Amino acid sequence: MSLLRIGTRRSPLALAQAEEIRVRLEATGVIADIVPMSTSGDEGARADSSPQGLKGLWIDTILDALESGEIDLAVHSAKDLPAEEDEGFTIAAVPEREDPSDVLICKEPGELRGGALIGTSSVRRRAQLLAAFPGLEVVDLRGNVETRLRKLEEGEVDAAVLAAAGLSRLGLAPEHARALPLAMMVPAPGQGCLAVQARDDDDDTIAAVAPIDHAASHRALDAERSLMWRLGGGCALPLGAHATVGMKAVSLTAVIATADGTTVLRVETEGATPEDAAADAAKDLIAQGAERILAEVETG
Repeated sequence: MSLLRIGTRRSPLALAQAEEIRVRLEATGVIADIVPMSTSGDEGARADSSPQGLKGLWIDTILDALESGEIDLAVHSAKDLPAEEDEGFTIAAVPEREDPSDVLICKEPGELRGGALIGTSSVRRRAQLLAAFPGLEVVDLRGNVETRLRKLEEGEVDAAVLAAAGLSRLGLAPEHARALPLAMMVPAPGQGCLAVQARDDDDDTIAAVAPIDHAASHRALDAERSLMWRLGGGCALPLGAHATVGMKAVSLTAVIATADGTTVLRVETEGATPEDAAADAAKDLIAQGAERILAEVETG
């Protein structure tokens, strides 16, 4: 087939992710070029300007280019995708997942002292951090990975939480970093996964990327996205979800927490399919009172 064009954002992490897909495809004999693009989010647009909210801001231009045929594939951090698949597109491949955990990076060695500032822009991380470290203060910390690490080094915060996968893909290994265990911090749905999107009627491209799909990682992502969809989740929802795939079942751990961390709802389910595991998790979370938390998020 002809040269494939991979659309991606221009950030260092997005380009590293696209390069990972290009190299994986090249190993199967498929040649591709990377097409860097700017999205509405990169241009500073507001979340209320996107029909898909905050997540839609980081993919809109790329999906427009995919729909028009300007590119053949779009590569995203799976956690950046809205829960509902856009009409006309499909996640054609999910390569083997990187470490999905969150990492706590401290400016200085040792344990954090009372009153220390932990930086994150994620409502999910904020809620779980406040539950795990009630004596600490969580403050807003924005920017790409390099910017947040620089702010940490400059002393704007005492610690920051970032995704292990992002650090790994950028080849970064900060000092005084430790992975937060699943019992303390359940990652975002899709964290550590790359989603390779194609037009759902582009059979040749879908077939070309099929060899780089990792079935277990794809099924785990399906479970986490299904749960997010069932709960109406987006970037503003303090939802964590992590699925693992065994020989006969899909296991799913999920949490929903109030923004202040005072209430944390946690469930662990198992199902024959990703959808079964997600349906049971959603049912159990709602039974514990998740709808009240969701309503509070919607009303702000």
